[in-house]
Amino acid sequence: MELEFEIDKITESIESTETGESFDTLVLPVSKSDLLGVTKRNGWRFNWKLELAKNDRQVYKVVTEKEPDVIQGLVSFQYEEDHILMNLIENAPINVGKGKKYFGVAGNLIAYGCKLSLEAGFNGAVVFKSKTRMMGHYEKVLGAEHIGGQKMAFVNEVSKSYINKYFPQ
Repeated sequence: MELEFEIDKITESIESTETGESFDTLVLPVSKSDLLGVTKRNGWRFNWKLELAKNDRQVYKVVTEKEPDVIQGLVSFQYEEDHILMNLIENAPINVGKGKKYFGVAGNLIAYGCKLSLEAGFNGAVVFKSKTRMMGHYEKVLGAEHIGGQKMAFVNEVSKSYINKYFPQ
């Protein structure tokens, strides 16, 4: 699937769009019960229940420590031979558009993928298939590398910068 996502702001966590306050986050594995309210009727674009049911995928949610029951965004990763493949990523409907609640949700999830990749010995490599019209944006603004066709990757120093920003040691 071709991805189109927005990293609205590189933050140190997720940040309130109203006050600028940063909130500590947790990135946790998703369970079936987590997805009860994650439906198209509630504004979600993807069928996350279907994604979770795929055996080769790992689905994660990002939540704030203050509101651990409120999903701010979701991501699906798949371990490949030498990298992590990001299959899907989505901000919660409350974090999309002009009235969004938080900045930094997608960045937090991508940084987590980079962290998993580094821990797996893949040097932080996270690969995704981009929509053609977004490729220049991902290269210029986010530092992703074009690796062929519509494939893009966060690698090396770019990955490490995301990890250090969102998950400082």
